[in-house]
Amino acid sequence: MKNPVWDNVGSKYSHVTMAHPCFNEKAHFKVGRIHLPVAPKCNIQCNYCTRSINKCEFRPGVSACIMSPEEALERLDKALKENQNIKVVGIAGPGESLANDSTFKTLKLIDEKYPDLLKCLSTNGLLLKEKANELADLGVKTVTVTVNALDEQIAEKIYSWINFDKQIIKGKDAARKLIDKQWEGILEAKRAEMLVKLNSVLIPEINLNEIEKIALKGKDYGADLMNLIPLIPLNMFKDLRPPTCEEISLAREKAGKHLPQFKLCKQCRADAVGIPGKESDHHKERRFDSEYFHG
Repeated sequence: MKNPVWDNVGSKYSHVTMAHPCFNEKAHFKVGRIHLPVAPKCNIQCNYCTRSINKCEFRPGVSACIMSPEEALERLDKALKENQNIKVVGIAGPGESLANDSTFKTLKLIDEKYPDLLKCLSTNGLLLKEKANELADLGVKTVTVTVNALDEQIAEKIYSWINFDKQIIKGKDAARKLIDKQWEGILEAKRAEMLVKLNSVLIPEINLNEIEKIALKGKDYGADLMNLIPLIPLNMFKDLRPPTCEEISLAREKAGKHLPQFKLCKQCRADAVGIPGKESDHHKERRFDSEYFHG
């Protein structure tokens, strides 16, 4: 029986999609993944993001510690011995994966020791164009790019600044640079034959009307899948409201006309491990039955 999320994607990436719990809704409940927290630095400031080192919060941008590439490999060794379901290893921060040399050192160590593991990472896309071929050479098969706006006036409300070529850029200039680099990076990732998922943080008071436009452009640029993430009110957006279930469903319905929608994202920590659809043994990850919390 076909997975409806992938009816329109075809068989080219079937060996990847069937094994990745963040790209396949069936695998979400069967396949384990591990995130290695080796990337502390970030090159943009999202107004909804607060990075933190702790064991209490269950959200992106959080890990219990920062590991060196060698420590990350040791953690992977241990996790694979303890959990035979782990098939995917990813780097998701707690900062920006591509802004940290340790990301590439870690991927190299993993590729040398575990070439059969599915390797992935998440990125804001600012450096993806320049790094896509290097990622492909290191065996990365999937990349998730967070795209929150196409309109620079809207993007300006979401991002405080970006750091590009060792220069801090703000305002509309920053918004335009980030948007342009994201789509250039997506094209380059597709040329490198990687599977691309778009993440979009749904901020109902700011970018609700951008979501379908992002999906449409994503289709045109060859993106394979889209995942809507409800805003967690933090940092400068701590007083904004998260989206309602109805808003998420309607946004998915509209975006789903253009890209398949993944609906089970748990908004994982940067050091998450285990099967996403089940509680983690390392961190007691919350489980919710409602569509709102995606898991």
